[in-house]
Amino acid sequence: CGLTHSVGLRADGTVLTWGDDSEGQRDGAPTSGKFVAIACGYGHSVALRSDGTVLTFGSNSLDQRDDAPTSAGFVAIACGKWHSVALRNDGTVVTWGG
Repeated sequence: CGLTHSVGLRADGTVLTWGDDSEGQRDGAPTSGKFVAIACGYGHSVALRSDGTVLTFGSNSLDQRDDAPTSAGFVAIACGKWHSVALRNDGTVVTWGG
């Protein structure tokens, strides 16, 4: 998944993390909620909630967390090495990070 961390999505919609935690890759991960998708970048991760909102955790060295969208209506997510991408239900794409 990431360079030194991994993220898994359980059948009940909860997130499991393991590996390095030097930038909050594990401790910054959600501990509750219903998630439908996850993605990993080099040192950050993105999780898509069942309500269409996005949660980011891990590294913020290139605004991987600070620039994340705060609205709802997302249906898919993906990560590159330093950036993330989210697809809205209207077909538009939002990108953030380095």
